[in-house]
Amino acid sequence: MNIILLGPPGAGKGTQARHLVDGRGMIQLSTGDMLREAKDSGTEMGNMVAGVMARGELVTDEIVIGLIKEKLQGDTGGGFIFDGFPRTLEQADALTRLMDAEGQALDHVIEMRVDDTALVERITARSTCGDCGEVYNDKTAPIPADGKCSHCGHTEFKRRADDNEESLKTRLMAYYKQTSPLIGYYYAKDKLGVVDGLGDIAVVQTSIAKVLDA
Repeated sequence: MNIILLGPPGAGKGTQARHLVDGRGMIQLSTGDMLREAKDSGTEMGNMVAGVMARGELVTDEIVIGLIKEKLQGDTGGGFIFDGFPRTLEQADALTRLMDAEGQALDHVIEMRVDDTALVERITARSTCGDCGEVYNDKTAPIPADGKCSHCGHTEFKRRADDNEESLKTRLMAYYKQTSPLIGYYYAKDKLGVVDGLGDIAVVQTSIAKVLDA
């Protein structure tokens, strides 16, 4: 099963992707992770990525599609989770063409819908485990009293420099301008499912499972 998790920054896509990896054996394809992995791989594609990043240039859609193609041709596990890609209609079209060429199909696109005001409150209180990326919130899911990550036991946590109200509003504007058109795009393809992204993590997990198992 191949899916896209779609939603604004802070909606919880990464957290839910990790649960799907653990529970269903799916493979998370995060654009950032793929680029970092490729940069250090020593492959032809990796050297291309390293060169682009060293020059401070933006990685092109063609490079990202090339990295995804390599993943699709490898171990498919329980299917793929596209996290952070596609972000635009052009990227969505490119992903569709690639999957058709590789004999793959996109099964579901899950929109993690949120209320912007509540999202800002959530993100400005967010911190993550420095090792596994598990997400904590000062109000709703604080770091355990023993100072250890409940997922991996790591003891160092971090906050993103742009997890503040002003930066988040800028990121939300970019999402609504560039990425939110994908909601209609995938609805028209009869691929779209919607869950409340601001619920408790376990509740959101259950809602996603219902979409996938329908």
